Amino acid sequence: MSAASCLLTEDQLLCSICLDVFTDPVSTPCGHNFCKTCITEHWNIDVLCQCPNCKRVFSTRPELQVNTLVCEMAAQFRQSAQQNASSSSSEQQVSKPGEVPCDVCTGTKLKALKSCLVCLASYCETHLEPHRTKSGLKRHQLMDPVEDLEARMCTKHDKLLELFCKTDQMCVCLLCSVTDHKTHNVVPLREESEGKKAELRKTEADIQQMIQERRLKIEEVRRSVELSKKDADRETADGVQVFRALKASVERSQTEFMEAITEKQRKTEKQAEGFIKELEQEISELTQRSTEVEQLSQSEDHLLLLQSFPSMNAAPPTKDWTEVSVRPPSYEGTVRRALNELEETLSEQMKKLFEAELKRVQQYAADVTLDPDTANPWLILSDDGKQVCDSDVKKNLPDNPERFNYCLNVLAKQSFSSGRFYFEVQVKGKTDWDVGVAKESINRKGTIRLNPQKGYWIICLRNENEYKALADTPVCLSLKSQPEKVGVFVDYEEGLVSFYDVDAAALLYSFSGCCFTEKLHPYFSPCHINKGKNSAPLIISAVSHAE
Repeated sequence: MSAASCLLTEDQLLCSICLDVFTDPVSTPCGHNFCKTCITEHWNIDVLCQCPNCKRVFSTRPELQVNTLVCEMAAQFRQSAQQNASSSSSEQQVSKPGEVPCDVCTGTKLKALKSCLVCLASYCETHLEPHRTKSGLKRHQLMDPVEDLEARMCTKHDKLLELFCKTDQMCVCLLCSVTDHKTHNVVPLREESEGKKAELRKTEADIQQMIQERRLKIEEVRRSVELSKKDADRETADGVQVFRALKASVERSQTEFMEAITEKQRKTEKQAEGFIKELEQEISELTQRSTEVEQLSQSEDHLLLLQSFPSMNAAPPTKDWTEVSVRPPSYEGTVRRALNELEETLSEQMKKLFEAELKRVQQYAADVTLDPDTANPWLILSDDGKQVCDSDVKKNLPDNPERFNYCLNVLAKQSFSSGRFYFEVQVKGKTDWDVGVAKESINRKGTIRLNPQKGYWIICLRNENEYKALADTPVCLSLKSQPEKVGVFVDYEEGLVSFYDVDAAALLYSFSGCCFTEKLHPYFSPCHINKGKNSAPLIISAVSHAE
């Protein structure tokens, strides 16, 4: 800008009506300058013909004179502003999709820096400058750039939405608060916003808590997958080892079996070869004697015939082959013996597997105690809740809903509705007993049928040596030995209930494919005392982890 342009300040180059740089500036008789269009429209609307600045009233509309100096200064100011805008626009960001563009920019739209709630427009850095420097524009309310500023105006009164009606839960303008919402609880937007911010902070805290919980759940799921993979790898390794051992055992048994058959056949062939060799030797000797006898019988030498007759008249000495024979060897039992050896190997491998399996399930050992509120009145429970046996005396106990009033049963205090658990029960010295788990909603009154359909997963002993799994159709268990301690393992999600002979490390029976939908309680029945024959108690044992 030239030195002459410094005669006027930047504020003096703005029209006080449109607040923009003069366009066709004219002067009033009182000496104030306005855009020709602005002052003309102002006087067309206003009843009085007065100066907008000094309020001087003119009796007749004065003739407006073009202010040449101000016109020149405004033109130079515009040119300088355009050059500055062009220079700064290269440094500013061009508006991208989803960003608020400047409403003043022509051509390429720059990214808006602020939106004005008075002007209802958004401005880039360059076009926002007047709002930062001009006294009239500094009072305007600026905010972060937003689209659709019209939505911030009251559609009824065309006023800025500055208040919030708590009664109707809506934003209103100043005129709304004294008309439609006159009797309502109306507060400034800032006040209501602060309250809502507090609620949002709580919501944010709740959301963060939910996020944290889900992150923890993700870690839990990942840990479960890792544990599952470790279990799968271990089970695979154990299985591969077992099958390799079985394969080697089968191959070894097959080799031994074939060698045994081959050896018997070899001995038979060797014996036969010996007999054949002897027979062939005797045939050769007899053939030779036959030839000699024939020749002698045809001889004309009477003296020779008579001299040789004694030695030639008898057959040469030979072996008596009447009782001699080659008997085929007996192969009966060879395959069976090989299979028996294979079965022994399989049993050894199975024992190793069950030992490993028992060791794993014992890791889920739970502390189980008997619940006296469920015990039949004929039963005697130890003070520590670890032993139960039948008696000859019925106790006077309240018949509460939890108590078994007919069957000699008792449940544990503990219940399980997820995961895995394990416990052990000593059954040594008993002739009859029941052990297992039962769901919480089972019938506890009168005669009870024990099977999964009724909510019981049980194995039992009857008459000293009859072991059964009480499935919907009872399954008789063929056991190599009588268990003295029974382990019970439950995998709730897997739907599995397994019973083990703890000392023999053998699987007794498994209920699989069960569908558990409620709490499960360990279940015990010492059965009737049977004149003292079955007086030994059932004892919940502390789990001693298998080595």
